[in-house]
Amino acid sequence: MNPFVKALQKILILLTITLFCVGCSNLESTSFNPWQRIDLPTGASILDIAFTEDPQHGWLVGSRAAIFETTDGGRTWFPQEFDLGDEKVAFTSVSFYGNEGWIAGKPSILLHTDNGGQSWDRVALSSKLPGSPYRIEAIGEQTVEMATDVGAIYKTEDGAKHWRALVQQAVGVVRNMYRSPEGEYIAVSSRGNFYSTWKPGQTAWTPHNRNSSRRLQNMGFAPDGRTWLIARGGQLQFSSLEGEDSIEEGETDEAWDDTIYPEPGTSWGLLDLDYRTPEELWVTGGSGNLLASFDGGETWQKDRDVEATPSNFYNIIFTSPQRGFILGDRGIILRYEPSPENT
Repeated sequence: MNPFVKALQKILILLTITLFCVGCSNLESTSFNPWQRIDLPTGASILDIAFTEDPQHGWLVGSRAAIFETTDGGRTWFPQEFDLGDEKVAFTSVSFYGNEGWIAGKPSILLHTDNGGQSWDRVALSSKLPGSPYRIEAIGEQTVEMATDVGAIYKTEDGAKHWRALVQQAVGVVRNMYRSPEGEYIAVSSRGNFYSTWKPGQTAWTPHNRNSSRRLQNMGFAPDGRTWLIARGGQLQFSSLEGEDSIEEGETDEAWDDTIYPEPGTSWGLLDLDYRTPEELWVTGGSGNLLASFDGGETWQKDRDVEATPSNFYNIIFTSPQRGFILGDRGIILRYEPSPENT
């Protein structure tokens, strides 16, 4: 065959493959962008958000000791500073029960307020605490659960005067950790090789093998009781409700539905997921990637109005169907503004 013809054939094949891949990643765009971009005066990564008993009054926390307060439902935010000396602090979690609030962070810092944040006090923690506080959950008056970044879980019912260990040993350094409204925990190992679960009443975490060769990125709980997982390469998967009864006694791994690729033909890194309603869910990713499903994950659309945002979208949190936030780096967050039909 003529060398010129052979070269031309190769070029045509490459062009065909390229066009095919572009077509695969060309998801339908959402008809309405409900997200308002807010740039905070910080270069920190924003990691968590919570509101007091006043739905307009809330707090954001993040790396570089970042703490911000809002009094208008999250439309505007004001930085708050605390005298931490030369200590390098990253605040990883914030939670409120009424006007009693808690902020946890690394290395081994816990703040407490009983007046909505008008004043904060630092709570002394044991030097023998396994790991650093990673997740805090206010579940009642003077009652809070604190989990560390190695999977130790503690509970206090007297405002942090005394703590009770809920697990006998830590699970190891974690990448992500979630707590369900029922008090169950799920944690992904630091390398994404496996995940672990814990239920109230158990004395130890239950380890689970990952169900594919792809490393795990994140895991959490869906409103219908299923577990969701995000794996490297843009993979999404849900545990099977039908398969739960078929798991034999003594087995530790869940049954899973088929793998979903929300954006076929790409390998975007997906980072977090949350539900606005039982049928509407949003998935965030790196480089301003934001996907939505309005039918429980069957079909997907892409919010292209935010993809030029110079930020990774690490966390997405809906505090109610009418209010949600996407937390990114470089002080960038997105605030959910419901469309008229969703108000």
